[in-house]
Amino acid sequence: MKWYIITPLDILMFRDAKPFTPGERAWAGSVFPPNGHAIAGSLRKAFGRNKLTMKGPFFCRTKEEETTLYLPRPLGFVGSTPLVPLEWNKDLSLNQALRDKTLPCPLATVPSEKDKDKDEEEETKYGQYLPASVVEKYLEKGEFTESDLTAKDESEVKPWKIETRPHNAIAPGTRQVKDADGYFVENGVRMLEGWGLAIALEEEVNAPAVIQLGGEGHRAILTRCETLDSQWENLQKQSNENKEKGGKSIAYLVTPGVFERKRTDHKSYCRAWPWEWQLRYNENPSQTQGVLVSVATAKPLPISCRF
Repeated sequence: MKWYIITPLDILMFRDAKPFTPGERAWAGSVFPPNGHAIAGSLRKAFGRNKLTMKGPFFCRTKEEETTLYLPRPLGFVGSTPLVPLEWNKDLSLNQALRDKTLPCPLATVPSEKDKDKDEEEETKYGQYLPASVVEKYLEKGEFTESDLTAKDESEVKPWKIETRPHNAIAPGTRQVKDADGYFVENGVRMLEGWGLAIALEEEVNAPAVIQLGGEGHRAILTRCETLDSQWENLQKQSNENKEKGGKSIAYLVTPGVFERKRTDHKSYCRAWPWEWQLRYNENPSQTQGVLVSVATAKPLPISCRF
């Protein structure tokens, strides 16, 4: 895979899925970071490709002429404390609660001395996006330290800012805003200095190149970045080594996953883990024992007509 950086030249707008009509709903929302389909559509148009194999988009940061790949932090943590399936720790008090055994096992935190000693008024800002070196260490050792997850600056919490753009339409012959469809507001996204979007493509494209991106077709520059190639290769190598070891393991999904199953009614049903993964702990004697213990997910995301 060949890695590229997308550097916006202006604000970006990736519309949400909500219907928008000026006057009825005066705010036009923007979704960020964008999903892969939005990026792929832009690249297909720019390079005349019908099919693209792509990884990402992720974030990257160029600081002091050094570019670093950033991946989203795993969801299985509260602050810096990892979540543990109840079945893996019978001492947790939540084991006494009633739960649906046909669903994945609930997750809970294990109290530690570190949590007790922490000042209640002390608030740590955790990075929502982690540099590749921190993720590689996590894959190798299976744990984070407090400093690994602590944001070094505000941009590691959120590497973009929202800009609100009001739009007015003046009634002809007056200086007043039109009563109907005369006012609406758009929320645009501006990347912070030094930050960009990182993607990998299976086939090399001509770069640098100017592409149109987002709902308004704002321009961005696509540049090749070989530094990201080696960072991804290191992550992939460590991940494959972990997979070969077998035993208990945690899957860290770095892009939103949609697993689809078509049923006899010819409708597609989607969820956040593969349908083939049966539960490891269940009370249904007719069901085959599987491998899945627990799942940590965020809210559903619309991806190409799927949730």
